[in-house]
Amino acid sequence: MKIDEIKTIVKLMSDNDLTEFKIESEEMTLCLRRAARQQAAPAPVFVPAAVTAPAPAQIPAVAAPAAVPEAVKAAPVEAARSASPDPGKVIESPTVGTFYRSSAPGAEPFVKVGSHVDPDTTVAVVEAMKVMNEIKAEKSGVIKEILLENGQPVEFGQPLFVLE
Repeated sequence: MKIDEIKTIVKLMSDNDLTEFKIESEEMTLCLRRAARQQAAPAPVFVPAAVTAPAPAQIPAVAAPAAVPEAVKAAPVEAARSASPDPGKVIESPTVGTFYRSSAPGAEPFVKVGSHVDPDTTVAVVEAMKVMNEIKAEKSGVIKEILLENGQPVEFGQPLFVLE
């Protein structure tokens, strides 16, 4: 097959909004694919260079505040870890997600301060990507302190409860 014939096929594919063309013979196989055209996609906007010049100066101003909350979020995690000298008395989150003390809004919490727990006791739920993960105590003891409130984000290894 000649290059002019291939160019003609590509033009026909574009004109007729075809995404795939395949032809096979004993001598050769030709398969052409192109991305499908999106109907609702907005047309690309081209901005003159003079308008885009100030954008790099604005990017650091927007990016800088995003780093601050990460430092603020990490501070309570480190403070909770340093406040509890005995890691055997801390129940940590095994996953990243959103912390919930009960199985449903308005339901009784799994545990309260003063509740006795054993390794199989469910103490909380962490939601990750619409999946509710039950958090087991994995230790025995009495709940001394609950370190998070309902709906707060939680990180892997973050302390959730302190045991006596």
